[in-house]
Amino acid sequence: MEMLLMGACLSVFGLAVACLAFGAATRTEEGTPVSQPQPAVAKAAVKARFFVEPVFLSTPARPRVPIEALLLQIENHVRLEQAAAESFLQTPTPALLHRRTMSSLVN
Repeated sequence: MEMLLMGACLSVFGLAVACLAFGAATRTEEGTPVSQPQPAVAKAAVKARFFVEPVFLSTPARPRVPIEALLLQIENHVRLEQAAAESFLQTPTPALLHRRTMSSLVN
C-alpha cells in the first residue's frame, strides 16, 4: 500500500513539473512585444525553395487511336463482363467469383 501511495505521489509531482515546464515554454512576456520578421529574412525565405525552377518535360507524341477502335474494345469488355456475371448467377461458386475475365482491359 505504501508503494502504491508513493507511486501516486511521484506521478502527481511529475505531472506538476511537466505542466510548469510547458507553461514556461509557451508563455509570452508581457513587457516585450513580439517582433515581426524582417523583410530581408522574408525575402530569403521566399527564395529558398525545394524546387527552385520547375522542369517541364515534353510529352512524347502518342499514336492516335481511332475512337471506333476504343468503342469496340469497350463493347467487347462489357460483353465479356456480362457473360461472366451470367455464368456466375447460373452456378455461383467461389472459383467463378474470383476468376479473371478474358477481357484485354484490366478491371
